[in-house]
Amino acid sequence: MEIKDNQLLRQFETQTELGLLVMEYALQERKLFLTKLIHPEDLDFDLINDFIIEVLSIAQEKKWKVVPTHPKVAHFFRKNPIYKELLPPGIKL
Repeated sequence: MEIKDNQLLRQFETQTELGLLVMEYALQERKLFLTKLIHPEDLDFDLINDFIIEVLSIAQEKKWKVVPTHPKVAHFFRKNPIYKELLPPGIKL
């Protein structure tokens, strides 16, 4: 999966068969706030999870901490505790 970091619009995006999959973000003091997840209605849940994993790997490479503010991303963190190391100190989900 190829993810484009559109810094002008502050979003990660990838093209799928059903349309554009977008994760909006804000970057403050080496913290990546994942604020909005926009996807087509009929998009496969596994594809959305793969997209989130790819975004988290980008954050891990750049040594950013991740603050999930969107409910679906927070749910992903609860279901996948191996990514909790990316959360900043004091953030509990």
